[in-house]
Amino acid sequence: MNNTPQQRENLGLWLGLLGVVIFGLTLPMTRLATGTVDAPQMSPWFVTWARAALAGGLSLVYLLAVRAPWPLAAQRGPLYLSLAGNVIGYPLLLGWALRHVTASHAAVITALLPLATAAAAAWLLHQRARLGFWVFAALGSILVAFYSLMRAAQMGHGFGLTWADTLLVGAVLAASLGYVAGAKVTASMGAEKVISWVCVMALPLTLSGAWLTWPDQTVAPISWLALVYLGVFSMWAGFFAWFRVLSLGGPLRVSQLQLLQPFISILAAVPLLGESLDTMTLVFAILVVGTVSMGRRMTNTPQPK
Repeated sequence: MNNTPQQRENLGLWLGLLGVVIFGLTLPMTRLATGTVDAPQMSPWFVTWARAALAGGLSLVYLLAVRAPWPLAAQRGPLYLSLAGNVIGYPLLLGWALRHVTASHAAVITALLPLATAAAAAWLLHQRARLGFWVFAALGSILVAFYSLMRAAQMGHGFGLTWADTLLVGAVLAASLGYVAGAKVTASMGAEKVISWVCVMALPLTLSGAWLTWPDQTVAPISWLALVYLGVFSMWAGFFAWFRVLSLGGPLRVSQLQLLQPFISILAAVPLLGESLDTMTLVFAILVVGTVSMGRRMTNTPQPK
């Protein structure tokens, strides 16, 4: 039975929220896996390769179970771009950055992801949106950035574009390109097959990389558990929801849901990492949710230029 446009929109919203929650936990889980400069656990290289290798193994089982056909020649380009952005670029740059900054600080820079995803969609998919969308997208991003600046000042450390911040900007760009590239072939392949083929195609690289960078020191059990989360959810299951919602709602529209992601990261960092939470975070979260709601009302169906 075909879903109505309203049903598709509601499904896209719930799947988007699920994906954002899963990805929101990626920052604190990555910091748990890599540790800090003063208390290192796994190297960012190992975390990058191992999480993707774990996801690749699950993907291989899934693709064999559903007897998925090989990707067509026209589909392989977007899949390789998604591989470069989501399997290698984003986790590696994020892992190195989180060795030096807190998950809350990383949320400052990764809050740029919605606009980066929308820009990537405009570039790769030739999509456009009404001016109102860009106004509310910019407003939401400004709110997130302003909150982060106030939080940094409140905690007694300034905000500046350090080397770690540069790595985080690179991670944002890599993730946005990977998201949109995956969405480009989701309609023809299905969300589950897209991320599964991406992970399987990466297996020769990720398996060898994980073997060569295996930790030569004792690693805390919580770090291993964090790595399992990153491989099963952040690298695999989360994309089942995310690529599907990008296909249902279009990257321009649903990218605004990512404005919630920094706050999920900050809230999760409280019990997982012992980072602080104050009333200001909750107030700004409500304001950002408001921009997401208004921005979704100002979008129209993406149209080719």
